Amino acid sequence: MESIRELFKYGHGPSSSHTMGPQRAAEEFKKRYPQANYFKVILYGSLAATGKGHLTDVIIAKTLKPAKADIIFKPEIFLEKHPNGMDFEAYVDGKKIGETWRVYSVGGGTIKDFTEKDDAKERVYDLNKLTDILKWCKTEGKELWEYVEKCEGDGIWDFLADIWEKMKDTIERGLVAEGVLPGSLKLPRKASSFYLKSKQLNDDLADKCLLSAYALATSEENAAGGKVVTAPTCGSSGVLPAVLRFMQEKYQLPDEYILKALAIAGLIGNLIKHNASIAGAEVGCQGEVGAACSMAAAAAAKLRGASPQKIEYAAEIAMEHHLGLTCDPVGGYVQIPCIERNVVAASRAIDSANYAFFSDGTHRISFDKVVDAMMKTGKDLKTAYKETSKGGLAVEIK
Repeated sequence: MESIRELFKYGHGPSSSHTMGPQRAAEEFKKRYPQANYFKVILYGSLAATGKGHLTDVIIAKTLKPAKADIIFKPEIFLEKHPNGMDFEAYVDGKKIGETWRVYSVGGGTIKDFTEKDDAKERVYDLNKLTDILKWCKTEGKELWEYVEKCEGDGIWDFLADIWEKMKDTIERGLVAEGVLPGSLKLPRKASSFYLKSKQLNDDLADKCLLSAYALATSEENAAGGKVVTAPTCGSSGVLPAVLRFMQEKYQLPDEYILKALAIAGLIGNLIKHNASIAGAEVGCQGEVGAACSMAAAAAAKLRGASPQKIEYAAEIAMEHHLGLTCDPVGGYVQIPCIERNVVAASRAIDSANYAFFSDGTHRISFDKVVDAMMKTGKDLKTAYKETSKGGLAVEIK
């Protein structure tokens, strides 16, 4: 299993798989052929179906400049290895140079061409199932964050501290920004209004409004093409930062606690990414917002002082109750229903953590089993419900 450095990435939205991934692919291919003055890029499947709304063509063309680039969309062709496939070709004065590079954006901004080079990236964690990691914790008398530290090294804390600062910065930008989000939907931002209202409310309602404001802030920044941390994707980037900031302020927790919770969230996200998928084009939104909720629930449980077993339970509950969630973005934009889903998932993450904390920790379905179920469910979903905008809400709103 690879490092959580590959899970938490910082870059421009609105989509980690449709914007950040193609950008990274274009950057890598451009380095291979710096002499090229023309590129041809073919987008397949889900990547092509919602590429316009996700600015896929815009980011690729911008990255390949000053060379001219033709972007060809083939949404009807789904490649075997992953629905987010791309072909890159380089030319000099009309003559093709080198080989066609077929690469896939597999979620969270990660790209793979499924070669031995990809496999070599995954040798950071020696255990790939949470059940086995929990056994290690029990045998060694350690916490889950200590397992992350063991595998990643002490340098992971500086990395996570930087990620936390970037998450907070995105929230701050989102809280003060107002106006309409880009695109034909003309969707107004709401984070600023929610934040101001939270200051005029009392008790539990104020808390819910404030948590919502934080989730909206990041999600709206992402929808506007601003810079966000994938957690685990751009489309689900509002959940974890909102939960962490809300709990830090609510209970006056120092950053040391937040970073440990962030490490545990990264471990949960990594396990989902490794054993299933975090790509909406592959498994629907259960792999994006569902995974984000699971990560945030684990983090919240840690900040409640829960045991590793209860943290596992919280993560399992959060994922279990997102099974079957479709990815059906209206107009191909990461706005409807994506933004509201981040808000609801932030509340559900805290509810999941509370439920696990209140319980004695025993439960029938393990986190590993629910992740397996999520992947199977994702495979069973029709293509129309996996980031193609051909089903669900996407066809109900014109």
